[in-house]
Amino acid sequence: MKKTARQIAFEILLKIEKDKAYSNLAIDSAVKAFCPDSTDCAFISHLVYGVTERKITLDYIIERNLTRPLNKLKKEVLVILRLGVYQLLFSDKIPQSAAVNESVKLAKSNKCGFASGLVNAVLRNVSKNGFVLEEGINEVKRISVLYSAPEELVKFLSYHYGEENTEGFLRFALEPKKLFIRVNNVKTTKQKLIEMLQNEGVEVKETALPNALEINVNKAVYELEPFKEGLFHVEDISSQLCIEALSPREGETVIDLCAAPGGKTFTIAEYMNNKGKVVSCDIYESRTDLINSGAKRLGLDCIETMVNDASVFNEDFPVADRVLCDVPCSGMGIIGKKPEIKYKKLDEFKELYPLQRQILETASGYVKKGGRLVYSTCSVNPNENRKICEAFLKEHAEFASVKALPHIERTVDEGDYLTLMMHKNNCDGFFIAVFERK
Repeated sequence: MKKTARQIAFEILLKIEKDKAYSNLAIDSAVKAFCPDSTDCAFISHLVYGVTERKITLDYIIERNLTRPLNKLKKEVLVILRLGVYQLLFSDKIPQSAAVNESVKLAKSNKCGFASGLVNAVLRNVSKNGFVLEEGINEVKRISVLYSAPEELVKFLSYHYGEENTEGFLRFALEPKKLFIRVNNVKTTKQKLIEMLQNEGVEVKETALPNALEINVNKAVYELEPFKEGLFHVEDISSQLCIEALSPREGETVIDLCAAPGGKTFTIAEYMNNKGKVVSCDIYESRTDLINSGAKRLGLDCIETMVNDASVFNEDFPVADRVLCDVPCSGMGIIGKKPEIKYKKLDEFKELYPLQRQILETASGYVKKGGRLVYSTCSVNPNENRKICEAFLKEHAEFASVKALPHIERTVDEGDYLTLMMHKNNCDGFFIAVFERK
């Protein structure tokens, strides 16, 4: 008997709850296992991502309609209730009766028939009363509940960016995700690509970046003919801005130390008009294979991949005009795409700081005199960003800081450094620091 989309969504969410699995990986695994059609797949993704990113909000609503503590519920029952409440309050196209009745069916078909009455009662109450915040709630709790972010994270972001920016950042993370692409100027022009995409029914918007486009497509990107022909690759505006800050030029030697899956490497090669040398590295061969296949599709033959540990100095590397170290990070800037990240304890990220510092230290050894070094993360955590860079400059008088992309709006004043924020810059949260060897 074929499993329903709601049953598959339930199983994925239960796996995330029990095994701390990532939603995107769990969805991919389930889709491969059960091969639902594209409509089912879209609905499953909608439910899984929606419930995951609004978990704190959903639990708040459920608890206010329960007579027992939330932690007394069996995990399966809690997941069913979250699914039901999400459909009732955050999914416009689902009839309320279907949200309630299908949730009761889920309880009965997953050995939770004993709780079917509770599921029915709670969801009918929610359907009737909606989502109401308790009176007298403090500001931290209000933001936490409204945007489903742990209070620890709300306090942390508020301390560094203020409550208004924190609320804007967390609100934007819940909005529909935008898809950006980079025009492969080695093979085509922006105008030609726009026409080709529109001929395939793709909605296209131009952006402030010369070769960046926002697209809205109703099928997988890899099915588009211009993608198959290597006329573009998918890349967020933040990453494209990072390469603008790196400013690679024709004929130069550039090293991308933490490159996989390769988006920034491809943009570097395109900035260079495929003339020069881009050394693109990752610690795992399987990931350099990804870069190679992408470069081949795009026709970028100036890229040379290497399996390399970015934290260890490699004597075989060339002296480079430009070096990019986009280091492993917490991902605090991409919580809109990977909502599980926002539920982690902040202390979990501390182990990254020494590695980030070491990679920056190692990267600096490859930069020629007069050359440029860019340090970046997809995080808005100053401990991974500004503080790492400040410590680096104290120990390296041979490097000077350069103002990163001075034309871009800043959320806060960090001197030469730039932290991109979702609500301000219409892109992932991202940090960019630029240094030049004197």
